[in-house]
Amino acid sequence: MRRLICVLLGSLIASLSGQIPGVIPQPMGHVIGQNCDYSQAVFLVKNAPNGAFYLQEYAQNQHFLGFDFHATSFRIDPQAQKGKAVLEFERFAPQDLWYGQKEAYALRFEPRRIRIQYNEPQGAMYAFSTLLQALYSHPEGLPYQSIVDQPQFAYRGMHLDVCRHFFDTAFIMRYLDLMALYKMNTFHWHLTEDQAWRLEIKAYPRLTEIGAQRNSTQYGPYRDQTFDSLPYGGYYSQDQVRRLVQYAALRGITVIPEIELPGHSSAALAAYPHLGCTGGPYEVQAGWGVFDDVYCAGKDSTFIFLQTVMDEVCALFPSGYVHIGGDECPKTRWKECPHCQARMNQEGLADEHELQSYFIRRMEKHLNQKGKTIIGWDEILEGGLAPNATVMSWRGVSGGVAAAQQSHSVIMTPGKPCYFDHYQSRSPDEPLAIGGYNPVDSVYAYNPIPTGLSKPQEAFILGAQGNVWTEYMSSEAQVEYMVLPRLPALAEALWTPAENKNFMAFKATAQQHQELWTNRHLNFAKHLFQPQP
Repeated sequence: MRRLICVLLGSLIASLSGQIPGVIPQPMGHVIGQNCDYSQAVFLVKNAPNGAFYLQEYAQNQHFLGFDFHATSFRIDPQAQKGKAVLEFERFAPQDLWYGQKEAYALRFEPRRIRIQYNEPQGAMYAFSTLLQALYSHPEGLPYQSIVDQPQFAYRGMHLDVCRHFFDTAFIMRYLDLMALYKMNTFHWHLTEDQAWRLEIKAYPRLTEIGAQRNSTQYGPYRDQTFDSLPYGGYYSQDQVRRLVQYAALRGITVIPEIELPGHSSAALAAYPHLGCTGGPYEVQAGWGVFDDVYCAGKDSTFIFLQTVMDEVCALFPSGYVHIGGDECPKTRWKECPHCQARMNQEGLADEHELQSYFIRRMEKHLNQKGKTIIGWDEILEGGLAPNATVMSWRGVSGGVAAAQQSHSVIMTPGKPCYFDHYQSRSPDEPLAIGGYNPVDSVYAYNPIPTGLSKPQEAFILGAQGNVWTEYMSSEAQVEYMVLPRLPALAEALWTPAENKNFMAFKATAQQHQELWTNRHLNFAKHLFQPQP
């Protein structure tokens, strides 16, 4: 009931006051009041939540947004001095309508004070992001009495494939900064593939000694395969991972690792050939596709290996989720493998699809014992869904519908419009991409709730995610180009109530944010702001 009241009140506020220029994603609602000019203010921060040092970095060093806040500055100082304005943090009181809503916040504006109310530190961070965007877009002063806000969907994710092409930790930090600016709260880190194993595992050093390298820097499309013989690779040490996870947490972002199984495992098999059905030899793949050699489902040694890997993964990532892949696993080797056929007979499995389900369920049991919930691509529905699994629906929406109808949590990421490796425009000048067409307006219009679900079933749709597969993205600049401005468009689709959304207003605000992106030396697609051919 409290949430319903919040939503209704927020909608009423928004309907009375319209859009807030310059802010992405648009808040739930706001009330116009007297104009408060903070352009010359020096704010003293009071009662900031844990991680308050980040607020100072966020504003003073401009590390987060990268634009000039005119004369505005923020300092952590518990003693308010004469002549200084105050940026004051306080938690919602039990009588407040937004009390208990994890990501909710409120901004209250007074001539010499800005008050941020929140439930969890993450909400305080979102409030600060909204405040800085509003200050940037209103140098003459903020014409608001208050802003109240909370997201529509709990899961607002971005994915990055670092296997097809490797990106260093400095770039990933910038990627996380961009996510945090637009209130995205989950980073799905695709760490293992046929083309590379990118995560240091102490128990199995050959995974990075061998599996992190391939014999080509050139990784071309099927229709124009061009390779060289130069080694290409890289991986993340466990210390680097810990730092990145902490960096993300300070920005309100949870990092979910993906360790692919049972398919897309060539890099692991190249390092440890006994894990495959034939024993090899195997190689780290230079080209992409779907490869017949996968983890052997009949050998106990396969599960010992994967459970040991997952033990180290669980220790590195505090997220409640581990993504186990589960997609595009050919059954060719399993059909020919005596170990796999013996496993099927032993377990009473009807076919190789049920063998895959057995594989997933066995790994799920181990991860559940570690306090983790598995996420898998929608192929994990085949042969029977693991008891506690969350499904990531990528082959359209049917997998998400089927999972929700079985009372399983769902994250929607259908190729249209959530694959950001697809073309953004029909211009002949667009750089080569994998195919498809996902323009910004389609991303902005996306609603993760598919048709065909009852109201109780709709509650299982946690949110959505933008996927960035990097077969065609060999540089940081190309990744940035493919996510901007689609990332902020998806952020508003997932955060803002439908009645508050307006694509033309979003387009105008995104045009304002071009200065922000330019100042941060980010590459971005400009077609949204130009006439289309």
